[in-house]
Amino acid sequence: MNQVVTAKPVGARPFSVFERMVAWRYLRSRRNETMISVIASISFLGIMLGVATLIVVMAVLNGFRAELLSRILGINGHLIVTRVDLPLEDYAELAKRINGVAGVKYAIPLVEGQVLAQGNVGAGSGALVRGIRGEDLGKLTLLASNIKQGSTAGFDTAGGVAIGSRMAANLGLAPGDTIALTSPDGDVSSLGTTARQKGYPVTAIFEVGMSEYDASIVFMPFSEAQTYFNSEGKAQSLEIYVDNPDDVDALKPKVEEAAQRPIFLTDWRQRNQTFFSALQVQRNVMFMILTLIVLVAALNIISGLIMLVKDKGHDIAILRTMGATRGAIMRIFLMTGAAIGMTGTLAGVLLGVVICLNVERIRQFFSWLSGTVLFNPELYFLSQLPAKMDVSETVSVVLMALVLSFLATLFPAWRAAALDPVEALRYE
Repeated sequence: MNQVVTAKPVGARPFSVFERMVAWRYLRSRRNETMISVIASISFLGIMLGVATLIVVMAVLNGFRAELLSRILGINGHLIVTRVDLPLEDYAELAKRINGVAGVKYAIPLVEGQVLAQGNVGAGSGALVRGIRGEDLGKLTLLASNIKQGSTAGFDTAGGVAIGSRMAANLGLAPGDTIALTSPDGDVSSLGTTARQKGYPVTAIFEVGMSEYDASIVFMPFSEAQTYFNSEGKAQSLEIYVDNPDDVDALKPKVEEAAQRPIFLTDWRQRNQTFFSALQVQRNVMFMILTLIVLVAALNIISGLIMLVKDKGHDIAILRTMGATRGAIMRIFLMTGAAIGMTGTLAGVLLGVVICLNVERIRQFFSWLSGTVLFNPELYFLSQLPAKMDVSETVSVVLMALVLSFLATLFPAWRAAALDPVEALRYE
C-alpha cells in the first residue's frame, strides 16, 4: 500500500525566512509611512538614550562610592580601638599584639586634636591634627604615594608637619613655611586653661584627591603631638588596617582577645553609616527614576506597532488568505517590535560604555563650554568625576530593557493576529 506523504507548507516553521523577510520589510519606511517611521525612530532613540543614561548614572554612582571608600579607608582605620577605663599607655605592646592577628595588616597608635591653623594669607581654618609615627606614616600608601611637595623622610625628627594641598593653597603655604596651630586644650594655670599656640615648619604637602582631607588634616610627629595635646606617654586610639574591610565583624572577637584588656571597638561602617546609606538610597532611587525613560520608549513601540497594524490591515488580510497562520502574523510583528528594542538596547550599551570611558574628558569639555565648574570638588569631595561599570548591573539594565521591549510588542502583535481577513477586505 502506497503511503501518501503530505508536504509541509512553506513558511510554517516558526521564525522562518518568510516571516523574517516580512518583518524586515515592515521595518523599512516608505513615502506614505513617514509617521510610522518617525515613531519607530523615536522609540529606538528613547531606548538607546534610556539604557545609556542608566548605565552612565549607575557607573558614576558606583565610581563615586568606590573612590570615596578607597580614600576614606586609605586614611582612616578599618577598626578603631579606644580605651574603656585606663588610658592607652601600653599602646606599643597593644599594637604589637594586634598586629599578630591573622587578617590584620597593621595597627597604628594615634593622638588627635582639633586646632585652628593659620598661614601666610587669609583667615585661619579649622584642622584636625593627627599625631603619627614616621614608620606608620609610610604604611599609609594613599598618603605616601601622593606627596606633591617636600618629603616625609625623617618625619619623627624633622620637627615639622605634613599638610594637604588645599590647606596649603588656602593658607598660602609652601614647604619650609611655618604654619601656626592653636589648640583650645592648652596650659592649665591658676587663671584657668589658656589656648596653646605653636608654629611648625611645613615639611611635606600631600594630595589624596578628597577635598575634605586635603583641606583639613595635619600630620604631626607622634611624640610632638603627645606633648602638644597633653598626652605624654599615651595614645588616644589605635587604628587597625585589615586585609579585607568587609571582614571586620569576624575580626572583632580576635582583636578583643589579642588586646588582653578592656577596649571599645568601632568599625568604618559605623563611623560612615549615614553617608554610605545615603549613597545607596540615592543609587536605588536614580535606578527607578531612570527606568521610566526606558518604559516611555517601550510605550512608543506599542503606539508605533498599533499604527503599523492599522496601516497594514490590507496586507495582513492578504497574507491570511494566502495561508499565513495567526501565529505567523503574531511572530512577524513580534520580530518587528523586538528589532527596535534590541537594536536600541545594543546602541545604548555602546553609547554608555563610550561615555563612561571618557566621562572626565566630557566633564572638562562642558566645563570649558559653559565657563563654570561642573562637579565642584568642594561640594563632591573628589577632584575628578569617577565612573566604574559593574558587569552584573549592566547586564540587569540590558535584560530589563529587552524585557520591556518584548512586553511592549505583545499587544500590537496579538491585535494583528486577531485581525479578521474578511472584514479587512470587505471594502477593497
